[in-house]
Amino acid sequence: MNSISDKAANIAAARALIERAIGEDGPDWILLPEQFDWAGGQRGDKAKNAETLPGGPAYAMVQALAAKHKVFIHAGSIMEKIDGETRIHNTSVVFDRAGKEIARYRKIHLFDVTTPDGAAYRESETVKAGDAIVAYDCEGVTIGCSICYDLRFPGLFQALADKGAQVIALPAAFTLQTGKDHWETLLRARAIETETYVCAAAQTGSFTVGNERRETYGHSLVADPWGHVVAKASDGIGIVSTRIEMAVVERVRRLIPVAQHKVALPGG
Repeated sequence: MNSISDKAANIAAARALIERAIGEDGPDWILLPEQFDWAGGQRGDKAKNAETLPGGPAYAMVQALAAKHKVFIHAGSIMEKIDGETRIHNTSVVFDRAGKEIARYRKIHLFDVTTPDGAAYRESETVKAGDAIVAYDCEGVTIGCSICYDLRFPGLFQALADKGAQVIALPAAFTLQTGKDHWETLLRARAIETETYVCAAAQTGSFTVGNERRETYGHSLVADPWGHVVAKASDGIGIVSTRIEMAVVERVRRLIPVAQHKVALPGG
């Protein structure tokens, strides 16, 4: 997606892509990008456009499509209001085939960095970090939750593997500057380390924050437990799909049983 500072347009775009994916590929599980409902705008716009969950137009749209099409939808992330706070949570919400919410994950690691092009990102000024590690069952497949900057923290991915994750979802809005050098490398590394499928749905293209134009990298992809990229989006808005094979997870874990070889390190 290429989300912008127009919530109604973003929701309509997400709906169209979900319907397209269902019509073309008949998936069991769909992943949207990080903050598919909003990007950019003026200071304070995030809080104004955040939703009280459950409820709100972005939440309701995804819930309704999950129930209508009998498909699991991992709604990338939605801006979630916090009672008594000016900040929001950056929150993934997951719906089952009946449209029932089955998981909610609030982004733990917040993007407070200055990228090589000089752009400063201070996510913690508008977003409050979550504090729970979340995985959920998808008809016998355990799926772990992460969001964007979480990718740089392998401890979270190891914790999800310890929870039994066989697939890890990473909705993201990686910057162009960091994405072109680090995106695929990090995703493949996390897949190899955890011996899971890592599914990453990304924002692509540009949006504006005040008068500043910012670029996202895109290139949504799926890496398998051996670290191979088995599906990857081209530039631009669209969908990408693949089959998730549990037999591959089992085979890789038999070949290199890293979970069995973990030891307590000295001083740990």
